[in-house]
Amino acid sequence: MSLNASASLYPRLLGDVGGTHARFAWGEDAGGAVADIVSYKCAEQASLQEAIARYLAEQGKPRPRACAIGIANPIVGDTVRMTNHHWSFSIAQLKQSLGVQRLAVLNDFTALALSLPALRPSQLRQIGGGSAVAGEAMAVLGAGTGLGVAGLLPVGSAGGAGSAGSASQGGSGNYAPISGEGGHASLAAIDEQEAAVVNCLRQRFGHASAERALSGPGLLNLYQAAAQLAGRPAPLTSPQALIAAAREQRDPDCLAALDLFFRFLGSFAGNLALTYGARGGVYVGGGVVPRLLPELAASRFRERFEAKGRFANYLAAVPTFVIDAAVSPALIGASRALDAAALG
Repeated sequence: MSLNASASLYPRLLGDVGGTHARFAWGEDAGGAVADIVSYKCAEQASLQEAIARYLAEQGKPRPRACAIGIANPIVGDTVRMTNHHWSFSIAQLKQSLGVQRLAVLNDFTALALSLPALRPSQLRQIGGGSAVAGEAMAVLGAGTGLGVAGLLPVGSAGGAGSAGSASQGGSGNYAPISGEGGHASLAAIDEQEAAVVNCLRQRFGHASAERALSGPGLLNLYQAAAQLAGRPAPLTSPQALIAAAREQRDPDCLAALDLFFRFLGSFAGNLALTYGARGGVYVGGGVVPRLLPELAASRFRERFEAKGRFANYLAAVPTFVIDAAVSPALIGASRALDAAALG
């Protein structure tokens, strides 16, 4: 397709669907900004189709010509069944019911990765490291209802790897997103305390994945493990209550949970930086970490990020950023996925 074909895919409906919230937005034309952003609680909607219908009705929107949905789930076929929510649907049937020319359904962190070249400095909070190297790979992770992971690799003129129809235009060249389910990789311990915590998680869940620690529910898991190891009860039942108690310095197990969270987060982010060669930066999104910026800055996150033996100096130069944006950048990434498909 041509650039004109891409421009014809307007107006467009954009979605960023996680395990807790579904955010929708509208793109009226190629030159306009993402607008009319609304967030719904997934638990209040019977299905994705119902949530979309509600959005279009409440916003008084016509039938879109195109739609792109970033969703917290691997996309491996026509049927999508969410890992951390009960929604499921057929991509083909959704396209037919919406009556759109093009429908793109992609992992939500793939969408977030596609947005990285478009992020403004005001939407980022740097936590350590040097400057991002233009045209180099980037990595993104984020703790929310689950743990999302993706990469953005340079192709063509940016990285010399040849052209790719799925590449997104960035400020310094073309990039292709790399999808994956890295949040379900095994959680690694660095010291004896962390090993004891991982063992608690393994006994409880069978497999101690990174997501069991690095997510909203994961914070609670760490709190419960810390209390178990200390021989104390764990009465708190929400991440919000845990964070409040830690900030008030009134619960040692809540403080231990936050400390463990940032240590595990730093180790995991450092692993991603090495895996992707992410000299363009490692970006942290999701709903949990942007709410904990003061605690993150004072934590051992960067110490653990760089603690990779012979590659400590390599990682010391890699910047880490927290994505702190009022508008979900994944909505912009979803729109870029439609443009990339049209140009392919």
